[in-house]
Amino acid sequence: MFKVIQRSVGPASLSLLTFKVYASPKKDSPDKDSIKVDELSLYTVPEDESKYVEEPRTRLEENISQLRQFCQPYTTWCQEKYFYAKPKMQNIVQWGVDSYGYLQNAPPGFFPRLGVIGFAGLVGLIFARGSKIKKLVYPPGFMGLAASIYYPQQAISMAQVSGEVLYDWGLQGYIVLEDLWKNFQKQPYN
Repeated sequence: MFKVIQRSVGPASLSLLTFKVYASPKKDSPDKDSIKVDELSLYTVPEDESKYVEEPRTRLEENISQLRQFCQPYTTWCQEKYFYAKPKMQNIVQWGVDSYGYLQNAPPGFFPRLGVIGFAGLVGLIFARGSKIKKLVYPPGFMGLAASIYYPQQAISMAQVSGEVLYDWGLQGYIVLEDLWKNFQKQPYN
């Protein structure tokens, strides 16, 4: 077949070096022993004697198929809810990571201010004993008051935005009540 000629010689420690290998056909070998690619058994195509026969489904396979068909609407519903909730959960996780990073590198005086604001909320809970409306109004009000002492510019901007929103809500409520009152006046008494 082929005679290999090696062109490098070196000690065993240099065995990782690359070298060239030249191959040349033997001059004394006859060509009649060579095999063509088409004659190799690896490349022959089998005859078309085989035929695909589907095996009958077993009872276990039938039961699994029925279970899948039964569960399919529920899995679809779960997938829809998952894809709906996934971005929201990612936002919450990112907010938590950002908050954790901020609290690790908090500006000086942040934690005492946070303590005073939290304490104001507890004082609001103490003053709100007995009434559910007071429990909804006093703690946030006291916390907002304490926060406005430490962060006046943010409190002013928040008050402006909140005032505009409250004014819009009041105006919409007034319009709705006025329409209801006019409709009530137009109805005849029975």
